[in-house]
Amino acid sequence: MKTEEIILGNFQLKYPLERLAPLDRTLFLDIETTGLLSSGSMIYLIGCAFYSEGNWIIRQWFAQSPEEEAELIKSFLSFAEDYTYLIHYNGNSFDLPFIKHKADQYGLSCDFSKIEGLDIYRRIAPYKNFLKLSDCKLKTVERFLGIKREDNYSGGELIQVYKDFIISHDYSLYHTLLLHNSDDMKGMLETLPILSYYDLFNSSLKARKVQANYYNDIHGVPRKELILQLVTASPLPVPVTFMGKGCHFKGEKYEGTLIVPIYEEELKYFYANFKDYYYLPTEDIALHKSIASFVDKEYRQQAVASNCYTRKFSCYLPQWKILVEPFFKREYKSRDLFFELTDDIKKNRQLFSDYASHVLCAMAIQD
Repeated sequence: MKTEEIILGNFQLKYPLERLAPLDRTLFLDIETTGLLSSGSMIYLIGCAFYSEGNWIIRQWFAQSPEEEAELIKSFLSFAEDYTYLIHYNGNSFDLPFIKHKADQYGLSCDFSKIEGLDIYRRIAPYKNFLKLSDCKLKTVERFLGIKREDNYSGGELIQVYKDFIISHDYSLYHTLLLHNSDDMKGMLETLPILSYYDLFNSSLKARKVQANYYNDIHGVPRKELILQLVTASPLPVPVTFMGKGCHFKGEKYEGTLIVPIYEEELKYFYANFKDYYYLPTEDIALHKSIASFVDKEYRQQAVASNCYTRKFSCYLPQWKILVEPFFKREYKSRDLFFELTDDIKKNRQLFSDYASHVLCAMAIQD
């Protein structure tokens, strides 16, 4: 078995990783195998990246033959014992189960449940459409972020390269195998800023400025919209724009602009305890029995869920789950929810910060 180390001199992370875990307790992981199924293939290379004495370092364990696989895994597991936080790319589905299966095969102790983990792939995959990515493969994310790599091979293409190496022990093949893995490790470090888009939806946003805008649409109909100027928790490395749910978002670095339509119309508030109400067909409203009992019987009827409402003409904002109460609807079976843009709400900056997060999540993960 061979072990190699590469010191990434002057390399600086472009994402505040220390907010998640101490840098010197964090380990990045990527493996290279001769197949996708652990039962019929082997791990021939394990690569890690770690922070030590002011530098990021890549360490690689390489099996020069299948017989060295057990030693490779044992050496990695021993090294990993000193770390409490593990970062990988789709490792929950591939790398970690693969290592665990092989460790069990060789009678080695391996328990990843004792170490906190972060799967970059799983964190960013729900926002693939928001970022307009064709997929969430590491190389796709690297291209999105403008990261270039020396290696052009895929992991599958390197299987034959490794088989050729076992026969020839050609140094150029060895170099090719290690280069691919080291580029994966360095790429994982460089793609950490992609997590800023995860933070956009899962960390607090701050509404710096909120204002209403009035305009005429393409048909000349007067419209209103709410413009929220936002400050994000992490800097967005690549500018993004997205439209969804009738809303528009534009973000770059720490700044974001969210535009939400304001609906000026008559909506209905439905009372939950309809058995306590009478419906007045002439007025098209429901009144509590304590009041409506004074109305002649011919002008009232027992309310049911679908007509137990009061109507109000006002300005409303959409919501996709109940964030603000009371909530209004157009009809009883309508899935669209709204809340009234009252004077008190207009003064509530924290509510608008929470509302911005609410809208963004609804936009990104659409039905």
